[in-house]
Amino acid sequence: MKVYQAIAAVQGEMARDGIGKDRRNSQQGYNFRGIDDVFNALSPLLSKHGLCILPRCIERSQVERTSAKGGALFYTTVDVEFDFVAAEDGSKHTIRVPGEAMDSADKSTNKAMSAAYKYAAMQAFCIPTEGDNDADATTHDVAPRQQPRHDPVKPEAKITDEQRQQMMDLATAKNIDAREICETGKIPSVKDLPAARFKRLMDWLAMQPKRELAPAGGQASADLDDEIPY
Repeated sequence: MKVYQAIAAVQGEMARDGIGKDRRNSQQGYNFRGIDDVFNALSPLLSKHGLCILPRCIERSQVERTSAKGGALFYTTVDVEFDFVAAEDGSKHTIRVPGEAMDSADKSTNKAMSAAYKYAAMQAFCIPTEGDNDADATTHDVAPRQQPRHDPVKPEAKITDEQRQQMMDLATAKNIDAREICETGKIPSVKDLPAARFKRLMDWLAMQPKRELAPAGGQASADLDDEIPY
């Protein structure tokens, strides 16, 4: 079956260069790789090795949400199958990937389809995030940190109110409550999150699937100000 030879060939070429996180999310302050980066890297290799990726949307759902500022947000989830087909003999391998996205206009379905394709490609071809990023390639000598004997240790800076609101908006969209955030972040409450760990926890939230709402009469989520012991 030529399809696996073609996948392996594309995999081998992508392993040399990878696709870095060169784009910046200005609102939440983290780097990411866009769908255009994936298309630009893969397109010539798919053509070169005679491999086609054909999408098929199995299911789509959409709900309307309200943003923190009172505007409309359309939250869309899609369930997509991708046929990897070898042009030489027509052999194929199918993978199934979910995608989800939010938009204030009419682009949430487009974004969800793009997310599904991006992660299908990243995982099917084992695309590294950077090229030649072996940690053993370089060695650094690190001097021990000098701590004055009599100076008090400064408390670690916490997240700002604006960062906390960003986390609240994202958690609300995912139906994730404060307890799960606190357990993941190993913090007593969301407001106690160290600023240095904000990006890592936001990345974790962004990758989580949307949680199912609690049954009628139950509490769907806890307030992010709740003091919840870890």
